[in-house]
Amino acid sequence: MSHKNVTGDTTTPAELDAFRELQRLAYRAAEDVAASLEPGVTEREAARRIREHLESHGVRDWFHTPFAWFGDRTAFRNLRVPLQFFPTRRRLEKGMPFILDCAPVRDGYVADIGYSGVLGRSPLHDRLVDDLGAHRDLIVERVRAGDTLQDVYRAVDDLIRAQGYDNRHRVYPGRVIAHQVGRVRSRLPRAIVAGFGVRSLQTLFGDLLVERLHHRSPLWADGDISAHPATPGLWAVEPHIGFRDMGAKFEEILVVTEDDAFWLDDDLPHVRHRTPAAVPLSA
Repeated sequence: MSHKNVTGDTTTPAELDAFRELQRLAYRAAEDVAASLEPGVTEREAARRIREHLESHGVRDWFHTPFAWFGDRTAFRNLRVPLQFFPTRRRLEKGMPFILDCAPVRDGYVADIGYSGVLGRSPLHDRLVDDLGAHRDLIVERVRAGDTLQDVYRAVDDLIRAQGYDNRHRVYPGRVIAHQVGRVRSRLPRAIVAGFGVRSLQTLFGDLLVERLHHRSPLWADGDISAHPATPGLWAVEPHIGFRDMGAKFEEILVVTEDDAFWLDDDLPHVRHRTPAAVPLSA
């Protein structure tokens, strides 16, 4: 299957395989680091472990460097400025939730993933991760039906409220639930500025300019700029839900063609985690 993306290039089956391989590598890094976490490790140390894991597998560039959030920071409570999103010296404790997020670039291909876990056991955290599965189903079904991105975003909001949670991706810069990804084609030297790769940022800003000319955006939020169906291409989608001081999310690539939409890979940790739907929580 092939389709046109926003830059006019054709994404071939072989290229989709390359995106899928990198996404799986990123999730394996998150799983391996999650398994290595112990009480006392800091967010910065967890993020460093992810970076070293991926660099040992050929990653030399980044859309953004790894993030790690522990405890109530998984629900993005009191995060108001971009610098507060970066890893801190917060230490992990037993029973504490965590989110690991990374966006490696390899051979021009990009992955952007989010992995939710907990140190020990937490039925509440298990339920949050299970309930994210309904959002995964809803998003692909509504995009496939041709709904506007704005309407899909609002449907996700409605489902979050029905489940008894609150929307945490609205705290992200621009309130985005997703952004487009594609091949990074830049002659700039590899460099990181404020946690983001300059080559990837150049690609994103180029897409932003092109899409704005068509009154669209490669950033998916709930504003009027998203009042159009999904542009064919690859979207890194990250619904993020919270219950009090605990949050959970996933992030993975959604493939959108002229007449279809599908998740790039169904063999991912949060998909394998799913159990029958649970009764919604009451706040």
